[in-house]
Amino acid sequence: MIQIIGKIPYGRVTTYGTVATLANVPRGARLVGGVLHFNIEVAPWHRVINRHGFISTKCLDHPKALQKALLEQEGIEVSDDFMVNLDKYGWYG
Repeated sequence: MIQIIGKIPYGRVTTYGTVATLANVPRGARLVGGVLHFNIEVAPWHRVINRHGFISTKCLDHPKALQKALLEQEGIEVSDDFMVNLDKYGWYG
């Protein structure tokens, strides 16, 4: 999964479910979240969001505001309510 997350291009996002599918772990979206939590330093974790385009992290160490700021640094537009347009910024492998 880490290798797949590493392939997400700069300025693009993908979903937890897409990563799980590409890793041949169908229905493994929650597992992707766990993997990201423990590998935050080696993967562009901020480029993974939920299937609705929402920044859904609940981690106190890596809050929504941080993820939003990191995405915006890459030129990705994030709304005030933490939504990203998947049609515009989505990457699906």
